[in-house]
Amino acid sequence: MNKVLGVIGLAKRAGKVTSGEFLCEKAIKNGQSKLIIIASDISENAKKSAVNTCNHYGVEYIEFSSSSELGRAIGAESRMIVSVNDDNFKNAILSKIERIDEQYGR
Repeated sequence: MNKVLGVIGLAKRAGKVTSGEFLCEKAIKNGQSKLIIIASDISENAKKSAVNTCNHYGVEYIEFSSSSELGRAIGAESRMIVSVNDDNFKNAILSKIERIDEQYGR
């Protein structure tokens, strides 16, 4: 999990991350977002809204980590939603998550 958070932090430093519900929704609608990361401790209403927006605009999303860990990864306080706005970072994140799933048999 730390490697995934590290890639998210690297993407932030490269200027390829948007965070927060409003800005992520804007990134989705503008076609900038390549991957939405939703914190596991988000409220059901906020999750439903984010998932519906992603589905409508065809943006891939995952539920990963806690809001405090996502925030820490990007140098902020807790963040419920993070948008990765680069295909290379998206692929790196998904690849690392896939390896974690394989390692733990999920």
